[in-house]
Amino acid sequence: MNRHLISAADLSRDDSLLILDTAEELASIADRPIKKLPTLRGRTVVNLFFEDSTRTRISFEAAAKRLSADVINFSAKGSSVAKGESLKDTALTLEAMGADAVVIRHGASGAAHRLARWVRGTVVNAGDGTHEHPTQALLDAFTIRRRLLGIERARGQGLDGMRVTIVGDVLHSRVARSNVLLLSTLGAHVTLAAPPTLLPLAVGSWPCGVSYDLDSELPKSDAVMMLRVQQERMTAAYFPSVREYSRRYGLDATRMTRLPDHAIVMHPGPMNRGVEIAAEVADSPRSTIVEQVANGVTVRMAVLYLLLGGAELPAVTQ
Repeated sequence: MNRHLISAADLSRDDSLLILDTAEELASIADRPIKKLPTLRGRTVVNLFFEDSTRTRISFEAAAKRLSADVINFSAKGSSVAKGESLKDTALTLEAMGADAVVIRHGASGAAHRLARWVRGTVVNAGDGTHEHPTQALLDAFTIRRRLLGIERARGQGLDGMRVTIVGDVLHSRVARSNVLLLSTLGAHVTLAAPPTLLPLAVGSWPCGVSYDLDSELPKSDAVMMLRVQQERMTAAYFPSVREYSRRYGLDATRMTRLPDHAIVMHPGPMNRGVEIAAEVADSPRSTIVEQVANGVTVRMAVLYLLLGGAELPAVTQ
C-alpha cells in the first residue's frame, strides 16, 4: 500500500481486499468488554477538520483510540485558522508536534493531496470538497460484502458481478466518486441514477453506467445507495423543486418494492428524510445505514493499522 490514502484510485484490488480482510479480523474486538488493542501505542493521530462532521470525525477518533494511538482533535473553529493561518502553516505546526498521521477533512478539493506534500507522516483523506472520501467507499464496500455474501463467506472476496446503483446528487458528492472507483476495482457494476443537472461533465470517463430513470434500475440492483441533496453546495437551481426531485429520485416504500428480495438500501448520511429517502425505508430491515456507521470504525481501524505499520495482529483472533 501507499503511505497515504488520498483517493480510492490509490488502491489496487489487492490493496482493497487487504483492508477489507484486515477489517474483518478487527471486527471481532467490537464484541469484547475491552475494545482496545496495543497495535499503535506511542503513535499520534491528528484529526484535522476544517468542515463540520459527526460520523467521520468520531469514527476516526474511535478507530485510533481502539488501536491505542494518542489522538489530537483539531477544529478550524477557535484555532489560528480563524485568524488567517494557511493550511501549509497549520500542517507544519502539526509536523513539529510529531504527528504520525493526519486525517484531514477540508472544503477545498485537493487539500489532502497538498497536505501530503508538506508533512512526513501519513495523510488520510476524510473528504475534500466535492472530490473524494475514500474511507467511506471502503466501509460501504465492507458493508455490501458482509450483507450480500455473509460474514463467513466475505473474507478474501471482491464484489464481482454485483450491481450497485448510486442515486441522487452525484455532482456534489465526494462519496459517489470514491464509490464508483473502489466498487468497480472490486468487480461491481456501478450505475449512477440522477437528473442530468446533478451529474458531473466528466462522468463519461468514470468506470460506471449512467441512467436518468431510477425505476428502471431498481429491479436490476443488488444494492441501492441514496445520496443526500447537498443544497449548501448548490449555487443554482438544479431541479424544479424538492417535491419534484423526491417524486422522481426519492426512495419510498412503494418504490422499494421494485428491488429484488435480497437487495439492500444504503446511505452515507446525514439523511434528508422525506427527500431522497423515506423514513420507513431508512428504518426498514433492508437498510444498512446503522451498520455503515459501525463498520466505519472497523474499516478506519484497518486503514490506520496498515498505513502506520502497527504491531502484528494475532491477538485479535485469539
